[in-house]
Amino acid sequence: MTATVQEAADRPPLAAPVPRGGIVQSVNDSLVVAKRNLIRMTRIPEMIIFGLFQPIMFVVLFTYVFGGSIQVGGSISPQDYREFLMAGIFAQTVTFATAGAGAGIADDMHKGLIDRFRSLPMARGAVLTGRTLADLVQTALTLVVLAVVALILGWRVHENIGKVLLGFLLLLFLGYAFSWIGALIGLSVRTPEAATSGGLIWLFPLTFISNAFVDANNMPDFLRTIAEWNPFSATVQACRELFGNLPPGFQAPDAWPMQHPVLASALWSLLILVVFRTLAVRKYRSAA
Repeated sequence: MTATVQEAADRPPLAAPVPRGGIVQSVNDSLVVAKRNLIRMTRIPEMIIFGLFQPIMFVVLFTYVFGGSIQVGGSISPQDYREFLMAGIFAQTVTFATAGAGAGIADDMHKGLIDRFRSLPMARGAVLTGRTLADLVQTALTLVVLAVVALILGWRVHENIGKVLLGFLLLLFLGYAFSWIGALIGLSVRTPEAATSGGLIWLFPLTFISNAFVDANNMPDFLRTIAEWNPFSATVQACRELFGNLPPGFQAPDAWPMQHPVLASALWSLLILVVFRTLAVRKYRSAA
């Protein structure tokens, strides 16, 4: 027994495991949480199915009810309005995913999962990053289905595939940035129901005081100014240009975001992402 103890004492100490770098650990932890949320989504398919109903309903209603009665760029053609409309529907779809992101995080808070995650040796922002990445995947799938429905209803693109893909990337970037607003709301309320309400109530004026459904040139002066500098409008205008969906005779407003919509869309989304990710991670550290 004494010899065994002595042999154990004489052995060289085991080398301590090399810790992973901060960025590597954060990425790995985020991917693990994202996988967890994606698996959860596949087990609740009605979340995806019901999420598709609203944008499809908007496409059908605006196309067949308002198409032919709303003037855009001097045209009242239903086909021109259908192509004018789709960029707005796409942008509305990615931003309305904000409510789902907030409700999901609020539900995790309500069940105590956030407290469990915080007790683990994980990167501080990994839980939120993983959640928003999973929501981004769901949003991308929704966009694919919505684009197929729009093509069936007569929507067409008139630019090359590179510009079209860039338009969809800008949409996903906007949706990802807005999902961090949802994350902050979800951490700031007590119930998933409150997160859903809080995530939607501000989105309606944001999306309707814009160029998504009507030509902003026809708005009163004070509303037109708001619409022209709305980050939502910048992405919509960028997608119309990249998809080739500007109606005949359409004149873009003189405001800088409307004259340079692709750059304005990227800058707005980046600013929203940086600001609200910082606020959400800070809130996550103290949320209870």
